[in-house]
Amino acid sequence: MLGPHLTLDLTGCDDNAINSKEIIFKVLDEMPALIGMHKITAPQIIPYEGKADSFDKGGISAFVLIAESHITIHTWKEQKHVSIDIFSCKEFDVEKTVFYLSTLFKPKKIEKNLIMRGKHFVKDVGKVRVVVAKQRQTISK
Repeated sequence: MLGPHLTLDLTGCDDNAINSKEIIFKVLDEMPALIGMHKITAPQIIPYEGKADSFDKGGISAFVLIAESHITIHTWKEQKHVSIDIFSCKEFDVEKTVFYLSTLFKPKKIEKNLIMRGKHFVKDVGKVRVVVAKQRQTISK
């Protein structure tokens, strides 16, 4: 198993939080250590202006690469919505993560999805070699 992929959709969020480059930077800067991960880049924060003739009136897209994979945040200021993805090759405390994010963004609703990715991913190649070698010995007898 490769690891968990948590997706969160936070609806009805605090205007100040979802439009604040500082708060989003803080989340991406603090979150890895909070959940036992390790940053390998500084958080990248990219504010953008939407289009007047589109549902997307702008927001912030941001990410941090972690040794275990990545954390991304996308905000939509007009809809007061935040989408967050945390993908890791290491287990982490999902409820602690949700609590931390909900205290900062103050959503009215939270949609949480957790999937386990890479069911056929091999983490310990050495152990697999031993198993395969034993299987081959059994087959050749």
